[in-house]
Amino acid sequence: MKAARVEKLISAIDIGSSKVSALIVGQTDSGELLVLGTGQRESRGVTRGCIADVEQAELSVRYAVEQAERIAGLNIDRVWVGMSSGGFDSLLAPVEIELGGDRITQEDVDELLQAGRANIQTCGKMALHVQPTLYSLDGVGGVANPVGLHADRLGVDVHVVLADQSPIRNMDMTVRAAHLDVESLVVGPVATGLACLTLEERELGVALVEFGAAVTNVSVFIGGMLVGLETIQKGASDITDDIASTFGIRRAQAERLKCFHGSALTSPRDHQEVLDIGPDENGIEAGSNAPRITKAQLNAVVCQRVDAIVTEIAQALKTLGFSGPSGHQVVLTGGGAELKGAAEHMQGALGRTVRIGRPSGLTSIPEAHSGPAFSTLVGLIHYAASERVDLKSGYDLRVEQMGGTMPGLIERIKRAVRENF
Repeated sequence: MKAARVEKLISAIDIGSSKVSALIVGQTDSGELLVLGTGQRESRGVTRGCIADVEQAELSVRYAVEQAERIAGLNIDRVWVGMSSGGFDSLLAPVEIELGGDRITQEDVDELLQAGRANIQTCGKMALHVQPTLYSLDGVGGVANPVGLHADRLGVDVHVVLADQSPIRNMDMTVRAAHLDVESLVVGPVATGLACLTLEERELGVALVEFGAAVTNVSVFIGGMLVGLETIQKGASDITDDIASTFGIRRAQAERLKCFHGSALTSPRDHQEVLDIGPDENGIEAGSNAPRITKAQLNAVVCQRVDAIVTEIAQALKTLGFSGPSGHQVVLTGGGAELKGAAEHMQGALGRTVRIGRPSGLTSIPEAHSGPAFSTLVGLIHYAASERVDLKSGYDLRVEQMGGTMPGLIERIKRAVRENF
């Protein structure tokens, strides 16, 4: 059988609070996405998803990329970069032009998109994504390609994702310090949704919860696109910190206990099992003065923090209008989704079906990089390969403050979500 020929290289970096991961993929002539190299490094200089120390973060990026390059046997110079935090806002900017019943041409579509681009109100933020959704003819939506059809009015809703300027600039500066050009900065949930949500889920309506190390992003998809986003400044590392402070042990020991023995579900048998604390980050074993910790005590701490985070997730879903019928499910992904019982705990608390979202769609991806913790990284590859229409020029599109129309747009999108949920 003739081997598939790689026609295009796609490289991505996900800079998170606990790890920096890199992925090099080759897109073949048949459209297959073939993993060529992967890399990972403990994240340093990143706090709650934002760059806090450029020099430290740049070293983490450099190490992860060099590891991926060695495995792939090639060097890269351009990357797609994921962002998990930065004051995100998601809104729709509707725009419509009059045609007088004429047949729609590509020039009409270009004029409409230009009008949509000019209609964006950022209120001092920076636009990371400016993408047209389905078109409407005389107020009737759902049209993928209007060219060649007749209409009196041609309209489109432009989907915009905004972020604060400083986190964007700091992320860009960090990647460029590692001698890499930034192809584009991509908001985490936009990429993650492509990796672990089905097309039908995105069309019919679903909530995506990215339970990261230090940040939890809650987003809602409907009509094939992200329509709302809330960020919670808490994550799985807060569970680790709670364990360390409660029992007076090192963070490395607390992380080990959480990963190997922690659970968001409790059992009467947990009282009978005494846990081995294990060595600290220097390999030194716990001495005779080490605390005696039962699995029940450990999971009481875990459940208390998970309860607090799930309460904030429920409030975020309510804010986004994701209420009403419980038929719409929640997809849980991110490194925190690997905590035992996390999905079951959330399902009971939210009263909705919750499933674990794992990335898919790549060939030959190592098992170590195929779990929920790598959903954003894989999603960046899908985003790059999809060649979506984006109306921004790079990611530096910035519209000066032009009045207070954003609240009205946000209210319209929330009302649309409520009508569907």
